[in-house]
Amino acid sequence: MRLANFEIDHIVSLKYGGEDASGNLCLSCAPCNRHKGPEIAAVDPQTDEATKLFNPRQQNWREHFEIKPDASLAGLTPEGRATVSVLRMNEAPRVEQRYGEALLGNYPCQNQP
Repeated sequence: MRLANFEIDHIVSLKYGGEDASGNLCLSCAPCNRHKGPEIAAVDPQTDEATKLFNPRQQNWREHFEIKPDASLAGLTPEGRATVSVLRMNEAPRVEQRYGEALLGNYPCQNQP
């Protein structure tokens, strides 16, 4: 994934009281940012219960997600599963991009939290 493909996302949208402060901002790929929109919560597809979406400033990525050998992502927690679902992180173009980057040694990021 290339830095130019990322957008700045409000983790908690301004609509829900989020701020423009750095602690509420993160990089997001454009498709994920569009799919997330202003949402901060969703339904866990496994339990059908409402849960907050993953917060990259407060939660550890590896505790909530797993990278499968085919470069798809599996949610390990309610937050992880809801985030994978809402952001449509396993749509074919993004899985193919992750797989290609993995073949080049660019994915996953070495400094990933």
